[in-house]
Amino acid sequence: MPPHELGIFAKTFTSPSIEANLDAVASHGLRVVQYNMACAGLSSLPAHIAPDLAARIGLAAAQRDIRIAALSGTFNMVHPDPERRRAGLHRLRVLAQACAALGTQTITLCTGTRDPDDMWRGHPANRHPDAWTDLLACLEPAVALADEFDLTLGIEPETANVVDSAARAVQLLRQLRSPRLKIVLDAANLLGADSLPRQHDILEEAFDLLGPYLVMAHAKDVEVVDGEVRHVAAGTGQLDYPHYLSLLRTVPVPLVVHGLAEADVPRSLAFLRALTDDDEQPAHAVVAAG
Repeated sequence: MPPHELGIFAKTFTSPSIEANLDAVASHGLRVVQYNMACAGLSSLPAHIAPDLAARIGLAAAQRDIRIAALSGTFNMVHPDPERRRAGLHRLRVLAQACAALGTQTITLCTGTRDPDDMWRGHPANRHPDAWTDLLACLEPAVALADEFDLTLGIEPETANVVDSAARAVQLLRQLRSPRLKIVLDAANLLGADSLPRQHDILEEAFDLLGPYLVMAHAKDVEVVDGEVRHVAAGTGQLDYPHYLSLLRTVPVPLVVHGLAEADVPRSLAFLRALTDDDEQPAHAVVAAG
């Protein structure tokens, strides 16, 4: 089975400049990142990216032998205000225009929630048919944008979003039928307080359904405290990482660490490297700049 790369969001590192941020990535022996324009002093979805800024980021990454595996482009694709959805699509075009200079061909997305205030909070209306209709209406121009700029869009299923399971994700892929649309899989985002005891079955189903479509995997952990789910640094929660990694070894995509404080990076990387070193296959480390 092929080895996978290990990675982390670049946004994990608080640094005073683009170059210092990527130096922090390299200092951990990492050569792949998921980038976020917040690392360059902009918003995650800026209204404008100067061409010389995008070129500076791409050059700084290349000089450090760092590959930008993906660019974070998350916005609420089913926000109840259609103007908010249109604004998200406009800013997605801004990111798409910068990808070539950054040296990446992938933008990561989520499917969103009907909650008007918090993109990561679930809402009962997420299961209403009109939420699915609005999601398709937002994704169709996003896919056209990916066609225009020769990009891949990585959708991440999350328990609080409209696409909250592997089954819903494969339904979306089959309905849109675009080779531009792929999946970012985060095991922790598929598990809730009630489903955590069934994590093996849930993850095996996810890889069975979505394995051929994966473009990236994420690495954080999950724990349940007083009946509430919390996301924590990889290796500090209740996710069965040996099982997760055994499934991931069938899919040669980067595994990107996130959802942790900068101080926790050495511990989480050591945890993941120890698990991969236990196998006969070597593993490389990748940090997501997102």
